[in-house]
This record gives sequence, C-alpha cells and structure tokens, in this order.
Amino acid sequence: MIVLALGGLVGSLGATTTTSSSYNDYVQYADPFFGSENGGNLFPGVVPAPFSTVKLGIDVSSGTTDAYSGYLPGGRVTGFSMMHESGTGGAPKYGVVSQLPVVGNISNPLIDLSVSRSAPDTAQVGYYAAELANGVGLQLAATSHAGWYQYRFPDGGGSVVVDVSHVLPSYRGLGWEQHYAGGSLEVFDDGHYEGNGTYNGGWNLSPDWTIHFCGRFDSPPSSSKTFSGNGTRLWEYGARSAVSGSQRVGGVFSFNDTTHVVSRVGISFISSARACEHIDAEMPAGTTLSGLVQAAQEAWTTQVFSKVTTAETNATLLTQLYSSLYGMHLLPSNRTGEMPGWDDGEPYYDDWFTLWDLFRCTTPLLHVLQPDAYEEMIRSFVGIWRHDGFLPDARSSNYNGRVQGGSNADNVLADAYVKGVRGAVDWFDGVDAMLTDAETVPAPSYDPMTAPDISSTKEGRGALPDWLEYGYITPAYSRAVSRAVEYSVNDFAVYQVLAGMNDSHLASPSVYLNRSRQWRNHWNPLAHSSALNESGFMVPRAANGSFLPQDPDTCGGCYWPDAYYEDNAWTYSFNAHHDAAHLVTLSGGPAAFAARLDKFFDGGIYNVANEPGFTTPYLYHFAGASHRSVARIRAIAQRSFGVGPAALPGNSDAGAMQSWLLWNMMGLYPLTGQTTFLLGSPWFGSVSVALGGGRFLNVSTNVAHDEQVQAQKWFVQSVSLDGAPWSKNWVTWEDVFEHGAELAFVLDATPNTAWESGAPPPPSPAS
Repeated sequence: MIVLALGGLVGSLGATTTTSSSYNDYVQYADPFFGSENGGNLFPGVVPAPFSTVKLGIDVSSGTTDAYSGYLPGGRVTGFSMMHESGTGGAPKYGVVSQLPVVGNISNPLIDLSVSRSAPDTAQVGYYAAELANGVGLQLAATSHAGWYQYRFPDGGGSVVVDVSHVLPSYRGLGWEQHYAGGSLEVFDDGHYEGNGTYNGGWNLSPDWTIHFCGRFDSPPSSSKTFSGNGTRLWEYGARSAVSGSQRVGGVFSFNDTTHVVSRVGISFISSARACEHIDAEMPAGTTLSGLVQAAQEAWTTQVFSKVTTAETNATLLTQLYSSLYGMHLLPSNRTGEMPGWDDGEPYYDDWFTLWDLFRCTTPLLHVLQPDAYEEMIRSFVGIWRHDGFLPDARSSNYNGRVQGGSNADNVLADAYVKGVRGAVDWFDGVDAMLTDAETVPAPSYDPMTAPDISSTKEGRGALPDWLEYGYITPAYSRAVSRAVEYSVNDFAVYQVLAGMNDSHLASPSVYLNRSRQWRNHWNPLAHSSALNESGFMVPRAANGSFLPQDPDTCGGCYWPDAYYEDNAWTYSFNAHHDAAHLVTLSGGPAAFAARLDKFFDGGIYNVANEPGFTTPYLYHFAGASHRSVARIRAIAQRSFGVGPAALPGNSDAGAMQSWLLWNMMGLYPLTGQTTFLLGSPWFGSVSVALGGGRFLNVSTNVAHDEQVQAQKWFVQSVSLDGAPWSKNWVTWEDVFEHGAELAFVLDATPNTAWESGAPPPPSPAS
C-alpha cells in the first residue's frame, strides 16, 4: 500500500488517505496545476470524475486580472465555489454556490471579506487544500453533484459565509462579465439551508439561468443568520429564516469554540430538494474525506488513465501524458437529467468551450478513449437541436453561444458518422440538425464585439445569406474570410453524412460537396506577402466580386470584428484540409507547397496556441514529405510544451492544447470529418491504447523516449501495420481503431524519404 500525504493538512484533520499502487502509479503523474498559469487557465480544483457537474475550487481576485477558472496563484480569496470551467477565455463563467470561512466578528457580510493565503495551495486528483492568512485551513473533495468542505478553524472557531451573489468577476471591460440577478436562501430547523441563485452573462452572453443548492453541516452551528442588501448596505441581518429577492442574499453560520467543521453541499438545475437528494445519495452521513479522494482517484484511473499505458519511465513524459489526459476530460459537464423541462430520457452535456476549439483534436480523441460517453455527446448535440432549434458551437449554463466561425458541431457529427458511431443516435434527426445549420439563417444577436455586424454569434451560420448568394462572404459580416473557410468545412461535413446515408428523401450530397469548395472563391492569386515573398491567399471579397486589398502578413486585431479570427491569411489559407490537393495545386505543386510551408514556419508566423494552426505542421504529408512534418511537430512540442503550471503555450481551451499534444505523442493526427489519420513519430518505445471490447491499438518504436530526445532519433525509416510493411504516410479508422492494431515504427536521426516514396498522398475528398 502507498500512503499519500494530502496537502499537508490531512494529518491535522486525522484523515490520511490510503490508495493502492495500481492507480497511484497513474495519479502521481496527473498534476492538477498543469497549465493553470501562463494563460493556460486550467482548473486545478476538485473534479471527482471525468465530465462531472461539480467542479469545486478556489475563487481568487487580483482586482485587475480575470481568473477564468477561479484560480490565480496570487490575489485574495473571495470564496470556494461549486461550479467552474477549465481552460476557457473571453470572460469567466460560474464561480457560484460559494462558501467563505471567516474568523472574528462579522458585522456586515456584504463588505469585502476576502483573505490572502499563507502558503501555496496544494492539490491531487480529487483533492484540493488551501491555507488562509486568517488561520483557517481548508480541504475540498467532491462527487458528481455534491461538494465537501472541511474546515480547520483556529481556537475560538469561526464562521462560514454563504453569499448567493458570488460569481467570478471580469475586469476586461468587454461587456462579457457575469451578473447576479437574484436569489433566495432559507435556513431550516435542523440547521441545513437551501436556496437558489439566478445569473447571466459570461463568455457566452447567456440570459438568466438558475442553480439550486442545499447545504448541510455535520455539526450544528452556534448561530445561523440570514442577510440581504444591495452593494455593501445591509437591509436585514439576523435570525430571520428566509431571504429572497433581487438584492444580495445569504447566510452566516457561526461555530463558536469549534475548530473542525465539515460542510456538504449539493447542487441541481432542477430544485433545491433535488440538490439535497444528491447529498444524501452521493455523500451521506458517515462519508469521509479519504473515501471521497480514493473514489475520485479510482474513477479517474478506471475511466481515463488506465486506458493509455506505457513502459516508459521518464517522469517528464509521464507527467505530460497523464496531466494532458486529465486536462482534456474536465469539460464538457455531464448534466444528464439536470436540464429543466427536458424529460426525453436523452443524455445531456453542457459547457462546450468551444467546438471551434475542440473539433480538430479533442472530440476525435474522446471518440477513441470514451466511446460510450462520446456517443452520448453526439445524442446530446442532436437533443439540443430538437429543443433549441440549432446545434451548439459553444454552450454554457444551458444556452448556445458564442459562435467564433462556422457551425462546427457539423464537423463533429460527420466525424462520428464516418467512423461508424451508430448506437442510439438518431441520424435522421442528426442530418436534419446539420441541414438546419446549412440552410437556416439564425436570428441576429447583439454582440458588442462584432458591431456593426449584427448576425448571430449565438448559433448557426450568421453569414449564411452571403454564402448562399455569392458563394463567398463579404465584409458586411465580421470574420468574413475565416468564416468562409469554416463554412466550407461545415458543408463538407454535411456532404459526408448525406453521402453515407444515401437516402433519396434527403438533400442532394453533391450540393454540399460543391459548396465545400467555395473557400476557393476567396483565393486571390495576386495577393502577395512582401515579407516572405509568397503569392496566393484567401482574402476579403466585395459584393461586386472584386478582391479587396489585404496584406497577408497582418490581420488587424485578428479578433471578432476583423476579417480573420485569431490568426491571419497565411494560416487560414492552409485550412481547407478536405480539399488539400487543390490547395497544393494552387500553390504550384508539391515542391512549391512544401516550400510555402517552410516560409510560414521559418518566418515566425506560426502559433500553436491558435487552433486553426493545429493541423498546419502536418500538411507536408500532402507533398509526400512527412519527415518535414515530423521535424516541425517535434520542434513545436519541445519548444512550447512543458510541465508544471506554465506547461501550455496558451489557453487550454477546455483541453484542446492537451489533446494536440497527446496525438503528437502517439504518432497519429486526425483529419476530422474523414477517416484519415496522418502518421507522425511516436514519442514512446511502446504505448497501448485500450479501445474497449478487448481491442487495443499498440504503437511501438525501436527507440525509447529518452534516446529519441538525446539523439533526435524521431525520423521514420519504416512502418509496419499488423506485421506487414506499410508505405503510406496515413492510415484510416478501419486500419487501426475499428478492430485494434499493431503499429510499429522504426526511427533514426536521419530523415528517410524512401519509405513513403511512390505511395498515394492522404485523401483529399473534395478535390
């Protein structure tokens, strides 16, 4: 048996956690702080199981910097709340259903009660601990719908303040901040409390939504008071049992001469009674901190970590592997049975940030690692369309929004369909949902960042009128060029599903195949990069058909109101991956295309922190030069990814960064919406991926990780699949994942172009 000392506080509370080595072998390498700083915004608090509703953690305010996941290494602690997101940007979301431990007299619970920390926070999978400057020690654990707060107060005791108005603030001034709209709290005779809070705003600009809560203390408070007021002005503070309204409301629960207090809190989108039921079912009396931590670590090991195993022993590699697997499973949130008014028995997943970020790498990897949950996610997308009218591109607090480019749920559905996901998915409804995106203009929505363009950023394809009339998108719409390339990919997704279903009652697949080529209408062969001496780029185009002047080396702010979103003409001109053969032709052929890629990377334009560039290092494959892809992706990974709080090159984007790294490690890369996977260069001497049903993908090389790094032995010399020589630089879903496979690479320090010479390039189905 291995004894884990949890955060240094466990001993003082007498709750040592004992875990078996079978899962500690994995858990010790899953660092909750991996990517939590340096803009990674990863949530380091308690996530008791993959995709759990409860994400219990610390909320910190610096007064100037947004804490997107609640966590900042410095600043003042404003509470410990039950709901968070991970790796998000734009503006914070949630930070609701909060408790804050306070020492001393509380004459006005509406004033700033925040407190600094006396030591850095500590965490393991399923556990979080903080030491506060007021002498309070706090430990957190959780289940899917309930949270455990364990306080150690200094002599004389302290109080727990429940402020229903508590949310994560935003200091960016973009109009995306959250707002508290009202709530209630009632204290019952047995000492427990129930209530609800209504909030709006956040990065997805959602209208009012409500969360219900229930809180129990394992020892009775010495006194319980409720309060209400606005700002810092109290209206009521005393023994009244219930408060409600649009003003700030809450409760103060005091524990005189009590040094150890446990609070159990449940949440529900249905009712406070349901929240109480979640406590009783998941965290009944007699529950222990050690038991909760052990259950969380067992869940993560069984459902995630044990699905990817390796004989490698390098601690840095293992930390990157298991921390990345952990980080990509924090979102979305499985809220099945918790969507008010939806009683159709279908699965429901919320907190998608965002499919624009996730469709390239994360959703294809979820299909591999979590096939059952992945099918549920597909069903959930279709269910959202049934109830709300459109598929989501982003969604949070049960509300679609906001769309950064195209309707990229289409890509995810197509990827699932072509890779054989059937099960309980109603694909006739699925294709109808995709056709809604393709043919129905969503209602305009006010978004302060896209004015004067008032097209929808809530859902669907807001620039669809231009797309249908001109075959391209004019500057009347923001993000015109980046939307155009994404709409092309979305139309290709529709084509893939229609062609596969082959039902004459449905729309014609050829219509959408032709529309998937409309990105070409933005291609101006005369657009010239003077900095890198390259011509031919996707640029803005006017309604009269003329190309507008555009320097490919710049993109203005590269943000919501501009022609290109989060990247420039170089990157988006590489993004029609379904039509890559035509892109190679436009570039002057394979050799010229590879040279164009060299200019892009050597010119310092590439940024792996922007998802539109995720696939670009692999595009040398389409020029028959996969060794150049390998050189690029290895350099990018070594330069941009590490371990610790600054492990990621930018915002995790709900695990998108981690999933890119994981595919890189395994030596494969997906082309979403197709069955194609590009072959890279595995980092492991051996790695095994459990696919379910007794199937495994076993990937091996002749060179262990440490030797690869020391001698740069990562260039492919040959490949074999199930023992037979393989000469293509790509494989299909059927080749390696459908039934499992043995994929073996021979690597060395010198590129070898002969192994793939003469083999066909990866498919380019729209070409």
